[in-house]
Amino acid sequence: MSVTLAYSILFYFATVTLVAGLAYRIYTYAKTPAPLKIATTPAPTTRAGVAYRLAREVVLFESLFKATKWTWLFGWAFHFGMLLVLLRHLRYFTDTPWFWVNLIQPFGIYAGFAMLLGLFGLWARRFLVDRVRYISSPSDHLMLIMLIGIAASGLLMKFVSHTDIVGVKNFMIGLMEFNIQPMPESPILMVHLGLVAVLMIVFPFSKLLHAAGLFFSPTRNQVDNPREVRHVADWAKDANK
Repeated sequence: MSVTLAYSILFYFATVTLVAGLAYRIYTYAKTPAPLKIATTPAPTTRAGVAYRLAREVVLFESLFKATKWTWLFGWAFHFGMLLVLLRHLRYFTDTPWFWVNLIQPFGIYAGFAMLLGLFGLWARRFLVDRVRYISSPSDHLMLIMLIGIAASGLLMKFVSHTDIVGVKNFMIGLMEFNIQPMPESPILMVHLGLVAVLMIVFPFSKLLHAAGLFFSPTRNQVDNPREVRHVADWAKDANK
C-alpha cells in the first residue's frame, strides 16, 4: 500500500504541475508581443492559409522534411508512434473503451517499436552529426534517455515481463475518481510509471514544449501581408495612445 500511496501522490503532483505549467507557458506565449512581421516566406496571405500551413507542420513536419530527410524520418516515426501509443493507452482510463480505441490496439503495439527506433535515431544524431553534437546539452540527452526508458519499459511489459493490466486500469481509474486502488507492484511498471510522471513534471519547463510553442511561432502563424496591413505590436499600440 505504501508504494500505491507514493505513486498516487506522485501522479497527482505531476498532473497539477503539467496542467498549471502548460497553462502558464501558453499564457506567456500568447502575451509575448511580435514587434515585426517575420513570417517565413513563401507564406500564406490569408488566415485560412496560415491554418493549413500549421496543420502541415503539425501532421507532416513539412519544414523539417525540407531541411533534413533523416531527421524528419526519425522524428516523424517517433511522434506518430507516440501518438498511436497514447491513443492505445486510453483503454486504461475508461471503463468501456471507445470502438476506435479497440481498433487501433494491434497498431499501437507495433507503434511502440517505431517510437523506440525514432528515439534511437534522434539520439544517434546528437553524437554523429558534428553541428548537432556541438549544440547538444546534457538535458537534451537526458530527455531522450527518459523517453527511451518509457518506450522500452512499455515494450518489456508487453513482450517480456507481463503486468496485470486489469490492476493498472483499476489504479488509473481510481486516481481519476479519487478512489485509490492498489497498484500492481511490478518493478518494470514502477519504472515505467515513474518515468512518465517525471516527464509530466518537466514537460512545461523543457524543450519538449515545442509541441505547444509551434502554434505561437511568429514565423509560422503570421499572415504574409506587410504591404496591405501595417503590423503594430500591442505594446506599440499602447505607447501611441
